[in-house]
Amino acid sequence: MHRWLLLLCFTLWTGSLMAQVAPRSYLDRLPPLLDRELFFGEPEISGARLSPDGRYLTFLKPYRGVRNIWIKGIDEPFEAARPLTADERPVPGYFWSEDSRYVLYVQDKGGNEDFHLYAVDPTAEPDPATGVPPARNLTPYENTRAIVLATPEVTPRQILVGLNDRDPRWHDVYRLDLDTGERTLLLKNEAELAGFEFDLEGRLRLALRVTEDGGSEILRVDGEHLTPVYRCSVEETCTTVRFHRNGRQVYLITNRGEHDKTALVLFDPETGQETLVERDPEGQVDFGGAIFSDQTEELVATYYVGDRMRVYPKDATFAQDLEFLRTQLPEGELYFGSATEDERLVLVTVQRDVDPGAVYLYDRQQRKVQLLYRSRPELPVEHLAPMQAVHYRARDGAEIPAYLTLPKNVEPKGLAAVVLVHGGPWARDFWGYDPYAQFLANRGYAVLQPNFRGSEGYGKAFLNAGNKQWGTGVMQHDVTDGVHYLIESGIADPQGIAIMGGSYGGYATLAGLTFTPELYAAGVSIVGPSNLITLLKTIPPYWASARRIFDTRVGNPDDPADRLRLIAQSPFYHAHRIRAPLLVIQGANDPRVKKTESDQIVVAARENGVSVAYMVAPDEGHGFRGEMNRLAMIAAIERFLAQHLGGRFQATMSAELEAHLRSLMVDPATVTLPDTLALQQAQRGALPPAQGTWLRPVTLHYETTLSVQGQTFTLRSERRLELGRLDGQVVWQLVDRVRMPMGETTDTVWVDQATLRPLRRHAQGMGTLWLTYEDGHVSGRLQSPMGTMNIEKELQAPVVGDGGAFDLYLAGLPLREGYEATLRVFDPQQQEVRPMKLTVTGTQTVAIPAGTFTAYVVRLEALDGGSGSGLLYVNQEAPHHVLQAEMQLPAQMGGGTAKTRLLAME
Repeated sequence: MHRWLLLLCFTLWTGSLMAQVAPRSYLDRLPPLLDRELFFGEPEISGARLSPDGRYLTFLKPYRGVRNIWIKGIDEPFEAARPLTADERPVPGYFWSEDSRYVLYVQDKGGNEDFHLYAVDPTAEPDPATGVPPARNLTPYENTRAIVLATPEVTPRQILVGLNDRDPRWHDVYRLDLDTGERTLLLKNEAELAGFEFDLEGRLRLALRVTEDGGSEILRVDGEHLTPVYRCSVEETCTTVRFHRNGRQVYLITNRGEHDKTALVLFDPETGQETLVERDPEGQVDFGGAIFSDQTEELVATYYVGDRMRVYPKDATFAQDLEFLRTQLPEGELYFGSATEDERLVLVTVQRDVDPGAVYLYDRQQRKVQLLYRSRPELPVEHLAPMQAVHYRARDGAEIPAYLTLPKNVEPKGLAAVVLVHGGPWARDFWGYDPYAQFLANRGYAVLQPNFRGSEGYGKAFLNAGNKQWGTGVMQHDVTDGVHYLIESGIADPQGIAIMGGSYGGYATLAGLTFTPELYAAGVSIVGPSNLITLLKTIPPYWASARRIFDTRVGNPDDPADRLRLIAQSPFYHAHRIRAPLLVIQGANDPRVKKTESDQIVVAARENGVSVAYMVAPDEGHGFRGEMNRLAMIAAIERFLAQHLGGRFQATMSAELEAHLRSLMVDPATVTLPDTLALQQAQRGALPPAQGTWLRPVTLHYETTLSVQGQTFTLRSERRLELGRLDGQVVWQLVDRVRMPMGETTDTVWVDQATLRPLRRHAQGMGTLWLTYEDGHVSGRLQSPMGTMNIEKELQAPVVGDGGAFDLYLAGLPLREGYEATLRVFDPQQQEVRPMKLTVTGTQTVAIPAGTFTAYVVRLEALDGGSGSGLLYVNQEAPHHVLQAEMQLPAQMGGGTAKTRLLAME
């Protein structure tokens, strides 16, 4: 498509958003419409960390329009800060070396997740060109993903890293010198190890391996020898936390055996002795986490997350600190962050549902708390909406925890609603500030975030209940039942509900639109997989161990039974069921959910006549890290939801953002698929509708010349179309009679009067064929001199009739120049469904015995590579009866050609 036409299409799309759904009557009672940048623009300051020596504070802040690392003296104002990095892609995370000499950070290219590790010396002179000190790439290896394994205090100039440059599936363990970048191999990972645990001295002591059946195995590392010391099944959890200060025991999180919820234990790898430290005192949820002192290496607190977070001090000093902070700080969840090596200074974050958070510097010696910054100081928290924990019953009686955010200042009755499904899926939503929930509530939507079965944190029974339950099982049912909860409680308008999510949440969006199409008015899929077969076949190589877990939790595409279920659970294969408009958002470089996943569903939706919009960011991966990309995405989402749900949207945007948004929108008509996927889509997409009302009773006389292996045969045929009755209903009856040297054959087909879909077929001559077409099924019998064959075929999508019935369906299509469509015919001999693509390539004057006509030239292409390709010349005026045809004969007939022309029309 020309660029100007693409821009015109985008303008028409955004300019007519309110044409379909009227604004909601309650919108004028909402708080002020808040600028999208307040929610999704780059925070003014974020990600603060103290240098271990307490001299500096580092943080993330935009530099030259991109999130980068800044530094200031601990007592300096933020205005005195200077940038440390000048990356063109936002820095995702960083940390200090243990001796406060270097700031280390990771960076990839365009979202490909091949992270490299960089080191910056804060005391080095800045480069005049960039304004920042030079950053050294410590892992300059192509197609390599570096992971930081440990930063021992005893070796502050050396850290432990994993690198997969030797084998992309597995990370070898290296000691990396921060001054020189020299790496020393500690363990060549030829045992398919997925994780490593070091003691407090930096010695490799344990390794984790995923077994062939998906379970976990902890191994003791004795030089080159690996000894299994702890095992749990794929449906259990056992993972190391850190070594105890005594150097003998290791903290484990486990629910091995009879316990449903995970607990914290101490395990001795030498003796196998296991000692319980703690499990949830309220018995509600899994073990949440542990806080250790950097100074004493002792456990000082544990925490659990149910509806809210609960903290349990294990140390008197920590308990006093916690009590003091709660008297000094606003109500909310307290998170302890970076601390100095002597633990005199600690960063404490306070976050709550209506506040994205504030960071305080706590001086433990002076008992002084100082506000450092608010992450979004311009966001008016008084206009944000409270988030409440709710629980609803699933259809099988299970209790499903969720969070509900309701628009402020309006009665929660008959609201437009968005079901926001979390990714993972082995993750969960939490109480607290959620930018999507708050943004959508400000636009007038009730927002439900369900922790469906398969979510983590609620015990292994709850987690394992989601195994292989994607799309058509309880994982999706729990989301669906959450929608029914909103409807039955009166909160949501049944006609105004959308589903939205990223990653697995994007998949759940597509599954919701596919398997419960009556439930949703719109859907937004962000980097969501659409085809579980291709998803599992294209996971990154460094997920080799995770693949074994996927076999249990999702399915194995190489197992015949699993493959059938995965196809049944994949929205791509059933996209003809989608009715609601769809917005698809994708990062072009996503290594987890490949762009093909979104391409597939866009093509499927397009071919099925679904309204679909497509956004692709060329410089992003699994999620949008860049600010302009993020703002463009949210602008597209809010306009899309306003169009189909009637909520509010911010009509204004900068010229830069508007241009960027346009640049990311992809015309769905230009999206193509690889040949194998195109064939799969053709076999399952919606059929183009035909108009049976265009037809009139007619008799057509044809002559066909067959040229086979140097011989020529001429056949005459008569085609009679008339109204008839079948099972008491008026139908079209088409009878083809062909006179051949060995006798006459008759082929009769009955089709629906309005849709021209086949109902029944009976052919007789050298043999007899009976076929009955029902929803999702074809049955019948074929008798020939070779014997009798029963016909039973389950259909994944509707088909049209073969032979004359195909021509009849063609006669009722809304043909025009450039028209394209895919039809499927059932081959009774092979008992296969064959997709045929037809394209109107132009018009031509045809002079035949029946007269001179203006004809559409229709090219037929058998997408499975079999017979049936050729050219049809059909009457330009409806009904589009065949005037002339040039077809290739199948190999079983000796190959050759068949040329047909119309002799007369009565």
